[in-house]
Amino acid sequence: MTTRLDQAFCDLERPFAWLDLDALDKNIQTVQDACGEKQIRIATKSIRSVEVLRYVQKKLTNVVGFMTFTAPETIFLLQQQFDDLLLGYPVMEEAAIRQLLHFVKEGKTVTFMVDRQEHIQLLTKIGEEIGVRVPICIDINVSNDFKVLYFGTKRSSLYSLETLTPFLQSIQNNPSIEVVGAMGYEAQIAGVGNRPANAIKGRFIEAMQVQAKKQVTQFRRLAIAHIKAYFPNLRFVNGGGSGSMTYTTQQKEVTEITVGSAFYAPALFDQFSHLQLEKAAGFALSVTRMPENNLVVCHGGGYTASGAVGTDRLPVFYEPTTFAYLSLEGAGEVQTPIKVKGKKVNIGDTIYFRHAKAGELCERFQVLHGIRGDKYVGPYTTYRGDGQCFL
Repeated sequence: MTTRLDQAFCDLERPFAWLDLDALDKNIQTVQDACGEKQIRIATKSIRSVEVLRYVQKKLTNVVGFMTFTAPETIFLLQQQFDDLLLGYPVMEEAAIRQLLHFVKEGKTVTFMVDRQEHIQLLTKIGEEIGVRVPICIDINVSNDFKVLYFGTKRSSLYSLETLTPFLQSIQNNPSIEVVGAMGYEAQIAGVGNRPANAIKGRFIEAMQVQAKKQVTQFRRLAIAHIKAYFPNLRFVNGGGSGSMTYTTQQKEVTEITVGSAFYAPALFDQFSHLQLEKAAGFALSVTRMPENNLVVCHGGGYTASGAVGTDRLPVFYEPTTFAYLSLEGAGEVQTPIKVKGKKVNIGDTIYFRHAKAGELCERFQVLHGIRGDKYVGPYTTYRGDGQCFL
């Protein structure tokens, strides 16, 4: 199953990160087909490589821009000649805002995410100082509060028309602020798989998502119409994510869909029954010990994902039926013991993994080593390889 990987990467020192360009190309086409005529905004946090961002942008036909995750990252990408950057999260660092607004003054398209008066007050102060109108995107909270369960993410404070109205009124006549966009991110659909290891939990998630889609559709349309009553010239309405492309494509009020994880297809996205993605990125470790029969030890491997702690945050094996973790050790900081079934593994062999999340893999490696077919096609530097560390 991994013969072509072994052949392509035979001269590399372990550990290393890999990128399957054939799989990436298929995932790009899957995203293109799923999003239909909607514009696509590429989520940089899920890719974290300038070279791969450019590769994906070139392959897609309807890219409108990028969603970034920090101000320093946005500045870095602007310096690399990227444009139309939507900050996915509010920024409260004055020096960074000041630097970003200088780019805006020079003609670059940078949009700040807001949902609180504190955001507006800071942006207004610096905008007046520099002499530029600050482009903003209003982040509405489309999570579902089912009373017994909050289904979604705790992010924006604008969760109803009652909370949205005074916010809109307060910025309506602000000469330093320009409302150019709105976002309603349905994380409970886009980022929650309906096929977890626990089948009962999966059926529960499916039922919750059916109800969530109805409520998200209704509230987001009302909220966007309400925003347009105050600001009729919105440039974009952003929504969706890798796990909700098919649903979000059908939403009339949404003009663009943010997609990131689908390109690398990390392990958490194996839990989406409706997504057919290819394994496009991962890492490789060397077997250095064999303390028992059918038990080997790899050097390194503790590349766990962020989020609520659980076994689904561990990397997964490229050959999941062959290898398994020890429950008491998992993926370790400097070594990872692995149970082996149905395969002969020797000291010096390579075991291949996939990260649970997409871009976080790139925080551990300076390059992604590319493969096409069974041929090595060279390295793609990550943010770390470019000397950058943003979060």
